[in-house]
Formats: sequence, C-alpha cells, structure tokens
Amino acid sequence: MVIMSIDYGDSKTGLAICDKYETLAFPLGVIKETDMASLTEKVAVIAAENFARMIVIGYPKNMDGSEGFKAQAIKEFMKLLQDKTDLPLELWDERLTTVLAHRFLSENNVRGKNRKGVVDAVAAVIILQDYIEYRKNKI
Repeated sequence: MVIMSIDYGDSKTGLAICDKYETLAFPLGVIKETDMASLTEKVAVIAAENFARMIVIGYPKNMDGSEGFKAQAIKEFMKLLQDKTDLPLELWDERLTTVLAHRFLSENNVRGKNRKGVVDAVAAVIILQDYIEYRKNKI
C-alpha cells in the first residue's frame, strides 16, 4: 500500500511517500505554506496524485511521552485534512526525527540553504520509514 507521511511545520511541511510494497520511503518535497487550510488542500491533492492509500502524520511528543507543544496544532491539522480526504490518517511519534534528519544531512555534507530546503522532507522520510518498519514487525 502506498503511504504518505507528513512532518508538519508552521511554515514548512515535509512530505514523503513509500512504494506500494512498503519497502522504502523517499521524499516528495516541502510545502511552504503558513495557512493550515491551504496546506491541507495541497496535501490532499498531492496524496491523490501519488495514489496514497493512507497518511501518517508526525506527532510531537516530549521525551517523557507526553504531548509536545505542537500537539494541538497537529490535531487541528488532522481534522482539517480528514475533511479534505477520505484516506485513513494516523498519528506517529516523531521524537528526534528532525535531529536525525540534521545528522543525516551533515553526514552527507548538505549545508546552508540546501539543508533548510530539505530537512523537513528528510524528517518525513524518517517518520514514514519508522512506521513501515513497525508495520512489518507487527505482522
């Protein structure tokens, strides 16, 4: 099943998608949008264009497992997105994904403006890869 993931941000939102065999996640890109309603419309269109059958949304948790400060915004985003698409939506723990994305980009010598343009998409890839690994191990 093709699954899309979202690393939601106030101004930049990263997107990733996996192949239909749920083997590999890869970046779709970053949407620069501050209006949540417009963002949900764009995400719904991209999901349809890429034949996504499910969307996983990074859910901010603190290291102790409690909800992070952006949790309410994510829930609002999820509700708006559900109104735009009939796809199943799932929240997925995104702890440390941005840190891992920065580390990956550093190890691959991606710096400056190049990094700012892709870090959210790389974080979305990490979220999705973690989720598809979970699904494989769950079966």
